[in-house]
Amino acid sequence: MPQTFHTFATGARAPALPLLAAALTLALAACGDGNVKPEAAVQAAAQQRWNDGPPPPPLSATIPQDVSVPQANPNLQDLQDDFDLLSWQSFVAVNWPAGPDGNPKPGATIGPDVPTVWENWKESREIFLPGGATPLPWGQDTPPPAVCKGLGDATLHLTQVGKTPNVLDESGEPFETGPLIDQNGQYVRFAILTNRDMFDNIVANGLYSTAGQKKFGKPANFALPKGSPNVGAIMIKSAWKVLGANDDAARFHTAKALVYTNPGENEGVQAACKLQTMGLVGLHIAHKTGSAPQWVWSTFEHVDNVPTQGEPIDKPRYNFFDKNCTTCQVNQPPPRPWNPNNPHTVPTQVMREIPLTDSTKRLNATYQALLQKNYPGTVWANYELISTQWPTKANNPIDPTGNPAPSFLANATLETYIQGRVPLASSSCMACHNNATMNNQLPSDFTYLLQRAQ
Repeated sequence: MPQTFHTFATGARAPALPLLAAALTLALAACGDGNVKPEAAVQAAAQQRWNDGPPPPPLSATIPQDVSVPQANPNLQDLQDDFDLLSWQSFVAVNWPAGPDGNPKPGATIGPDVPTVWENWKESREIFLPGGATPLPWGQDTPPPAVCKGLGDATLHLTQVGKTPNVLDESGEPFETGPLIDQNGQYVRFAILTNRDMFDNIVANGLYSTAGQKKFGKPANFALPKGSPNVGAIMIKSAWKVLGANDDAARFHTAKALVYTNPGENEGVQAACKLQTMGLVGLHIAHKTGSAPQWVWSTFEHVDNVPTQGEPIDKPRYNFFDKNCTTCQVNQPPPRPWNPNNPHTVPTQVMREIPLTDSTKRLNATYQALLQKNYPGTVWANYELISTQWPTKANNPIDPTGNPAPSFLANATLETYIQGRVPLASSSCMACHNNATMNNQLPSDFTYLLQRAQ
């Protein structure tokens, strides 16, 4: 009989880790050469499963607690498909409409474009406060920057009714590789949020301050105790574009947000704040699960973002690519100085360097069709999974990255300038985050977020 290794957060967890580890070992052994890159085996089997397999689970507001592996003897492609399915289930659940308490709204469905569950989580600016101050409790909002406070009652109303997130305070991509400029000449903005399990861990251990990290005195660990019914630590990184007159807002998940320009990001930049309508263009979901101590890294984008190198350029308009510009340099950051307050900056010409696998494309089509069938016209059918990175050897004592599959993973809006397959230079969530430390130089459990502590 097929073996289900994990259940959802609302059910009991199966004692599955040894079984999953055995499945991973069998899958890797089937590849022949132990040194073969995981994605090579995945690509070799990319035509297999989704056309003939069972339909995806019903759309649900429940975030999966871990991956479910129904196959009796899964190969590497089976496992990649299982993790991709986990990604789509998670995407649907975190984007479920939120009630006043931030939890999934009773009786709601994912169809409408309304504030979502994850947008009610804690933003990084609410956790890592000036002077290492203690964050406000879960459910209480931190006031926006002073420059945002004069925007009128509407701002307070938005802050109260729906953190969406209410302040977008970053204009540079992670790792300071440079800003991303959309086709309207506007800077893309970013926000990082954590769920309650991760927030509670940070607060309980004093990791929100440099002094607290020093007192803690050991590596951070966001793993749940065995048998915990909780979903586990989740981080979400989001990328948003300002919606202009030539953008079709009906194709985006939108948010009324305070867009804050941080004077500390770049020299000579003045603090500024605007209330603007933003469209979601990129989303990372990082989830520390029982089977993946290196976390599971799922990344999604808007379907209109960019074309892929070597594939047809067949959309009438892209968010980050001008099909009429034959001389534009591709995937190059804009020249300095960088100033988000400029009314117009030369757009960034972006193309995807690593194509989506056929299997991921089929799963995307399945979920997009399911969303459209149940909720015609829903914005969520306009998003696609790029891929899921997961550890093939989670407990390998020699390789703390867990030998991730695929080896490289990049979101065109979050790792625009470090795409590709060049070791030590291209984006790999696990390989990069394996080096993350707290301010006391102790390991921070695959997150750079703790370096924001003051």
